[in-house]
Amino acid sequence: QLQASGGGLVQAGDSLRLSCAFSGRTFSNYVMGWFRQAPGKEREFVSGITWGGSNTNHADSVKGRFTISRDSAKNTVYLRMNSLKPEDTAVYYCAASKFMVVATGTSAYDVWGQGTLVTVSA
Repeated sequence: QLQASGGGLVQAGDSLRLSCAFSGRTFSNYVMGWFRQAPGKEREFVSGITWGGSNTNHADSVKGRFTISRDSAKNTVYLRMNSLKPEDTAVYYCAASKFMVVATGTSAYDVWGQGTLVTVSA
């Protein structure tokens, strides 16, 4: 129901745009979030957006570099990642939450897509 794509191998300083397309059900009024999990680390919140798009939230580590947006007509949420760093290397997951605000904990998210790997070389 959630399909993430757009990952790849890039160099430090490059940009990538991840996409999360959803189908099979409506995600109206859902908060959409991006998380990432690096090898040996716990899954962590990256960015989230309310479905109406009026509120967004980003982890401190990506503020100013990553932007989350959504296209309701295409049922897609995007994560634009600029100035990528090697420490951004991880599998990135998109997820949907019924919360009314952008929650940062994984337990708040009900539906998860498969991950897309982002590798940033130094």
